[in-house]
Order: sequence, then structure tokens, then C-alpha cells
Amino acid sequence: MAKPNKKGPTRTVDIFCAKCKVPLFKYRKGGKGALIKCFKERIVEDFTQVTCTCPSCGQAFARECLIRGAPALKMIGGKVTFK
Repeated sequence: MAKPNKKGPTRTVDIFCAKCKVPLFKYRKGGKGALIKCFKERIVEDFTQVTCTCPSCGQAFARECLIRGAPALKMIGGKVTFK
């Protein structure tokens, strides 16, 4: 299978914790759908100290995995919001 495009989309979205509304990271998202996965190479700014854990409330919001051979974060449903 093909790897995702490294440059990716130009539109960035801010991703927040759904529980405490703290910003988690800025991400270059493609398409209009829900946020299911985040490829690590598309993350522009990362505000978390521990991967996949909210810095404020300590809630786990994602799991690390490989998607099409590229490292990614698989989001847990309802744990994050984005604008």
C-alpha cells in the first residue's frame, strides 16, 4: 500500500481535549470528515508532554499504531474535538 503524502494538506486544525478543552496539537488535516487518526508527520505543533495523554487532566486520548507503514495516533472516540 502507498504511504501517505509527506507534505499533506495545507489546512491546519487545532485539536483539543474533549474533557478539559486544553489544546493538544495543530494538525494538517485533509477532508471534511471526523478525526479518526493523526499521522505523526502531519503534526505541526505538539503541546503534550507524554504521547497520547492530555497534559491537564491526564486522560488518554489516542493509541500509537502503524497505518500503511507510517507512525500514527489512532484517536479514541469522543476524547478529542477540533476546529
